[in-house]
Amino acid sequence: MAARGAAQAHQTHNHRECIDDALKRAREICEGRGAQLTPLREKVLQIVWRSHKPVGAYDVLDELARSHKAARPPTVYRALDFLMGEGLIHKIESLNAYLGCVEAGAPHSGQFLICRQCGATEEIVDSKLETALDQAAKRAHFAAERKVVEISGLCARCAA
Repeated sequence: MAARGAAQAHQTHNHRECIDDALKRAREICEGRGAQLTPLREKVLQIVWRSHKPVGAYDVLDELARSHKAARPPTVYRALDFLMGEGLIHKIESLNAYLGCVEAGAPHSGQFLICRQCGATEEIVDSKLETALDQAAKRAHFAAERKVVEISGLCARCAA
């Protein structure tokens, strides 16, 4: 199943609804797990979800500082670590940036299409790819702990 695409994100959905849905889902997940989604963590999640492009920690800090004057880098990194630990966001390793998880609460590995021109990033969830990676690791007698696939190229909008 492919999650919302970058081009689709700009054309077919209300981004405010997208953010609201992500926050609602995060509250449900955290409540179900007994994890504390504090107002500050929720604000960081909202900042990460503000667009369909990965956002760096210092960009989060800059925006957070507007409403939380005492916000410092450790505050942001702790919030980002919590959100990643709960499966609410992903870290895009090649960009050292964060993206909201479209499959929050569902076990899956990170698979991302990253537009090198506009920066739009799409999370995809492909069980066949995940199975193929698991099988390749098993054949190599490798105990994979984390799988992240990042594919760089052009989104449909930029390729047109």
